[in-house]
Amino acid sequence: MTSVIIDRRPQQGKSSANRQRVLRRLNRVLKAQVDDLVGKRKLADLDNGAEVTVGKLDVSEPSFRIDQGTGVSDRVLPGNDRYRVGDRLPKPDGSGEGGGPGNGSDAGDGDAEEDNFRFMLSREEFLNLLFDDLALPELVRKELTDVVDRKFRRGGIVRHGNPGNMSVLRTFRASIGRRVAAASSIQDDLDRVEYLQGDAQEIADQTLAMDLALQADAVRRRATQVPFIDPVDLRHRSLIEVDAPRTAAAMFCLMDVSGSMTELRKDLAKRFFTLLYLFLRRKYENVELVFIRHTEVAEEVDEQTFFHHPQSGGTRVLAALEKMKEIIEARFPPSRYNIFGAQASDGDSMGMDPIQSRTFLTERLLPLSRYFVYAETNEYAQTNTALWNAYAAIDHAGFNMAAVANRSEVYPALVKLFERERRGASNG
Repeated sequence: MTSVIIDRRPQQGKSSANRQRVLRRLNRVLKAQVDDLVGKRKLADLDNGAEVTVGKLDVSEPSFRIDQGTGVSDRVLPGNDRYRVGDRLPKPDGSGEGGGPGNGSDAGDGDAEEDNFRFMLSREEFLNLLFDDLALPELVRKELTDVVDRKFRRGGIVRHGNPGNMSVLRTFRASIGRRVAAASSIQDDLDRVEYLQGDAQEIADQTLAMDLALQADAVRRRATQVPFIDPVDLRHRSLIEVDAPRTAAAMFCLMDVSGSMTELRKDLAKRFFTLLYLFLRRKYENVELVFIRHTEVAEEVDEQTFFHHPQSGGTRVLAALEKMKEIIEARFPPSRYNIFGAQASDGDSMGMDPIQSRTFLTERLLPLSRYFVYAETNEYAQTNTALWNAYAAIDHAGFNMAAVANRSEVYPALVKLFERERRGASNG
């Protein structure tokens, strides 16, 4: 007898094992796609999934086809249960065969878009591919890809629930209301019976008087049987699950866009900003992003301009720090926002600007900020630049700095940057 298996599982997650095999097989291709998306997408959009396009050649698989040789073969193919070696079979003429739009002869003449297929990456899959280049440990990777934290809060009063959650005050209120209503109803019934008893005495109807007396006794007994606490009086406090409330944060991204900042250095800066943003999103429900770019002058711009519009000129870091303070005072009061500053530069700064920037940062910005980090994006791993040497003299619990020479150093640099911040939080 032939067994028939019917798969009645929901479609979602039905082929998760096959999906994981596809992800492993296309790992190189998907990484290239994600790498390209990082350069094009906004920071806030990187916390979501993504749709990627995979070429036909990247997903090609072995397949059976008609042998176009001489027609002579002595092979026995798997699954054959009819023929033996030596049997002679006529060779098909190939008419009506093929896997293309027609009979096989015009394969490849169709739209080139048919050779590709779109692949939707989930949020977790997208972030995992993104974090591969950042050398992110598995534990940290899991924390960043987990869904938002949730907690329980009071959801009001309900009639049914755990005895441990019973609201005594609301239960007594319900009990008093029920007993008052019951007493009023009993008194009305008693008044009615006594009125009828008076009428029965006037007409000297002994049978009716006896029946009314029994009714009056029943009403009085009912008054003594009203319970002090009835199950219908019970009230319980309920709990509902909601998103964990978190305070707001403002993340300031400051970047030098002068001629010395190459595309590679800007790419390192964006990956540094991206990872920092994802870390902050784990802690704060609302993270406002502010982008400040600078040469000799500083300006607040949108993200597209910040990362992709070229600029020329010298470097004056102080202008960016002054712009950040101006924006904080105008839109982000520290009493309502946790201020985070992230500065990326190649360290190229001339004259007195490094010293002036250090003084302004120490005296004017750090008192307003929750934390300020400086990442020197220099592929030559130089840490003896003018700005680095000036910032190295800052001794403040809310400031730290690190050098980033390639993508694999982005996460270790961020860990180093937040070591002091974590120690301060644990000591507090």
